[in-house]
Parts: sequence; structure tokens; C-alpha cells
Amino acid sequence: MSDPNGDAARAQHAAISLLEEVRAELAGVEFSLELPGVEPARRTAGAALGQLDDYILPRYRSLDAPLLAVVGGSTGAGKSTLVNALVGHPVTRAGAIRPTTRQPILLHHPRDAAWFTSNRVLPSLARVRGELAVPGTPSTEAGATPDASAMASLVLVADPAVPEGVALLDAPDVDSISDDNRQLAGQLLAAADLWLFVTTANRYADAVPWKLLVDAASRDIMVAVVLDRVPPGAEDEVAEDLRAMLSRAGLAESRLFVVPEAELDKLGMVPARVSAPIAAWLRELAADSAGRAEIARRTLNGTIRSLADKVGVVARAATEQHEASQQLADDVVAAFDDAAAKVARATSDGSLLRGEVLARWQDFVGTGDFFRALESGIGRIRDRVGAFFKGQPPPAVKVETAIETGLQAVVVDQAARAAEDADQRWRADPAGRALLGTEDLSGVTDDFPAAVAAEIRAWQGDVLAMIRSEGAAKRSQARWLSFGVNGLGVVLMVVVFSLTGGLTGAEIGIAGGTAVVGQKLLEAVFGEDAVRRLAHQARQSLQARTTALLDTQQQRFLDRIGPLQSGASPQVERLEELAHRLARLGEGA
Repeated sequence: MSDPNGDAARAQHAAISLLEEVRAELAGVEFSLELPGVEPARRTAGAALGQLDDYILPRYRSLDAPLLAVVGGSTGAGKSTLVNALVGHPVTRAGAIRPTTRQPILLHHPRDAAWFTSNRVLPSLARVRGELAVPGTPSTEAGATPDASAMASLVLVADPAVPEGVALLDAPDVDSISDDNRQLAGQLLAAADLWLFVTTANRYADAVPWKLLVDAASRDIMVAVVLDRVPPGAEDEVAEDLRAMLSRAGLAESRLFVVPEAELDKLGMVPARVSAPIAAWLRELAADSAGRAEIARRTLNGTIRSLADKVGVVARAATEQHEASQQLADDVVAAFDDAAAKVARATSDGSLLRGEVLARWQDFVGTGDFFRALESGIGRIRDRVGAFFKGQPPPAVKVETAIETGLQAVVVDQAARAAEDADQRWRADPAGRALLGTEDLSGVTDDFPAAVAAEIRAWQGDVLAMIRSEGAAKRSQARWLSFGVNGLGVVLMVVVFSLTGGLTGAEIGIAGGTAVVGQKLLEAVFGEDAVRRLAHQARQSLQARTTALLDTQQQRFLDRIGPLQSGASPQVERLEELAHRLARLGEGA
């Protein structure tokens, strides 16, 4: 047989775990791209986090805590006057100077103090201990010392006149001229178990309060409306109109209290009879523990359903962020992929065998004599080149230097073009423009040319290491090593560059001959299969190094986006799942 209390405790624990998971996920959401609609999404995420901290988690952890009734309304509606009337003496300040409620005051029964002195509810607000004003004198914020720096604080006043089980919170005006006050009013109303909404016969149709009331209806929160300062003879007409408006807003079940106009005494108090029906209603709520629990559960479930909607909004905004980030990243990757492809072509179609590289190669191998030697046999090639190499390493070094200079120019130029292309693509997109700001990424970094030169020299070192390793395995043909490691390394570099697809006119014959000479020479030393393997390895090494170099320039853009996942975003999937689970929790499933 199951234990009802144990089942309820397990359900409560599971709900709290879910809510904490939601909070952690929302805290990790970052809307870094300035997309259309991103500001409302940021506000929604912030509101969801605030409501979790201020109300949902505290209430779920303390289902038996006193109800928090927030007294809210428009400027000059009489909220503070009503609170004073409900406890029978001045507690909060009322007056014509706006904003009046500079520090919200929370009145509670002394035996309920422990529920509110801690940070259980509204943890972002500091606590200030208030004292009841001396009877017969006007109140100054319930005896608390006014402090402009304490705007984000809650004045706690223990008052036996407040019924045990219900606390009253006097909130700032919802339409205050102070932005801070308006935000604080919204925060307090979002933390309420029930609202005591105060308006007047002249202002009950104002737009700002109704926006909040519609939100209350969506959360299924209990709302009691106090229609204050109703002129004699207008009670029925105004009350009927207001009830119709409440019904259209989904608040037909809201309790409506009509308070007639009345003169204030010297302490700013209205006659007790004016507020008596409201005070009696609060006492009834406080005395009914089961009723209080039902109100708390109803508001909590409605707020969780509203939270599910907010998490859904955040998930959709996160999807838009993910898709926009992917597009921006794709634009950058496309620009640098194109640069990598052009570098690869330039290093395989013979384009590099022009100008200085070709001149130094011809100096290295000789011109007509070298080719005639080729036709006369490989032995004469060996003798001719061997004689040329003997004691003359500088020609090989000069070819290496020319290759380094030419290849560096190609890589730097293509990287600069890719950066310019990526920069232009981003500046054509509002989100990309925001990421770039005033910084210009349309060129390479200052240290890039030197880094390219260093990588090219490292690649040339790779090629020489391949030659050295392959020569060590050809000890029976050691006589061919008279060509020298540097000489054969230069020949292999030229072979890598010597496919003739990009040359025209006389250059074709020159480069074609160059390729044939180099390849024949290497094949004579290492064999045909070995030459193909060496050329492939050298080309792969060069491609890996140039790609890594381009990646350093590409990453300047991608770092501004942050980490990306291919395909669907795991964060979006988690948010969507959490929204679904919250909706089920809010429905009591």
C-alpha cells in the first residue's frame, strides 16, 4: 500500500529537480547575435529566471508557507492608504509626491517572520527590519530609515494586525515614472500568490494595469480588484462596467470590492468601515488552511504553465540564434575553403614555377646542357648534376628561398582575400555587423606573413627529411646520393609544383620539361613508386600546413560566434524537452 505523504514528497522532489534543471539551462542561454526579436527573447529569459528564483522554487520548496498577497496598481490609486486601513493604523507612506513607495513594505504576522526574514522568497532583495510607527503620528516607511541606496530592499514589518498565514506587500506603482519602480513592481507581482489590485473609478480602464491583469489571467493567479474612490451614486454603473472588462480578460471569477469616496483623518486613514469587507476576506483566507493551499497550488501551476511558454519562446529564439550562427560560420568557412582550394591549385598546376623560382631552378640545373644530358642517358645526368652540386650548395638554397618567397606570397594573398570576403559577407548581415563592431577583420594579422614563412621552411624541412629517410633505405644505390639531400629535396619540391595546368605559351614547355627532368632524376635515384609516394607525402604535408595557416585567420571570425554544433543544437533540444515537461507539471500530470 502506497504512502500518500511519501508519494507527495517524491513528486515534490521531482518537481524541484526539474525546476532546478530549467533554471540551470536558462542561465546558460546566451543570445550573442543581434537578430530581430532578440531583445524580447532576452527579457523573456530574464523574466523566467527571476520568477523561478523569486516565486516558483521558493513556493515549491515551502508549499505550506504563508500566502504572499501583493497590493499593486496605478499611480495614486490608494494602495498604501488601503494597506494602512487593512491593519488599522499607519504603516506605509501615502502622499501626492510620486513615486511614493520607494521601498516596498512587507507586513506579516510576528509568528510568520521566519518565512520572510530569510532569502526564501525574493532573494535578490535585501532585508530591512522595519518598526511600527508610534501611534498617533504619521508613518515614515514603517519606521525604517529612508535610504536612497536601498531601492532594491524589502522592509519587513511584523504586525499582529496582519492575519497569520497571509502577508501583505505594498508594491510600487505599475505605471511609475521611475523605471526602477516599474521593474520592481513587476518583479513583486510575479512573486505573488494572489493580487490585491487597486484602481480608481477614474482610471480603471488604463492600459498598463490591464496588461498586467491579462498576464495574471494567463497564470491563473487569484486576483481581487479594489475599485477605490467611487463617487456616491456611481457604484453600480462603474462596478458593472469593470466586471464586464474583467470577464473579457478571463478574470470573471475575480473578487471585486467597491470602495466609496471617503475623507481621510489627520493620520491619512480612511474610516474602518470602508476597508472592512476586504479585511474580512483576508481573515477568511488566513483561517482556511486548505483554501490557502489551494490558492498556492493554483497560482503555482498557472505560473509553471506560463514558465513553459517562456521556455518555449527562449527555445525558438535559441533556434534562430543557432541557425544564424551557422550561416555566419558557413560564410566564413566558404571564403577560406575557396582560399585553400586556390592555394592548392597554385601549388600543383605549375603556377609557382614562374619568375624567380623558375630562374633559380634554371640556375640550379643548367639549361640546354642539362636537357641534352637527359637525352644522352642518366649517367651523364648524374655526372653533370653531380659536378654542379659538388662544393656548390648555394644554388639549391637559392631555389628553396625562391620557393619560400613565392609560396608565401600566394598563401598571404589568398588569406587576405578570404578575410576580405568574410568581412564583407558579415557586414551585409545585421548580426554579423554587430559581431564585428568597429574592428576591421578584412586583412590578415600583422604576424601572419612571418608565420607563413616559418611554416614553409618547416615544410621544406619535412621534404628534406623524406629524402634523407628514403636515401637511407637505398644503400645499394648510394652513389645516387652524390646529388645531395638538399639538391634532391629541391627537385622533389619542383615535382610537387610541376603539373602544367596553369601555364601558357613558352612556360608550358619550360615547366613541362622541368617536371620531366625532376621526375626522371628522382625515379633514377629512388624508383618510380617511391617518387609517386614521396610527391604525395610532400603535397599532403604542404596542404596540411597551409590549411592550418588559413585556419588561424578564419578562427578570428569564428571565435566571435562561439562554439558551434553541427546539425540541431543540443541546447535547443534540451529547452524544448524542458518546456514540454514543464507544461505537463503545470497541468498536474
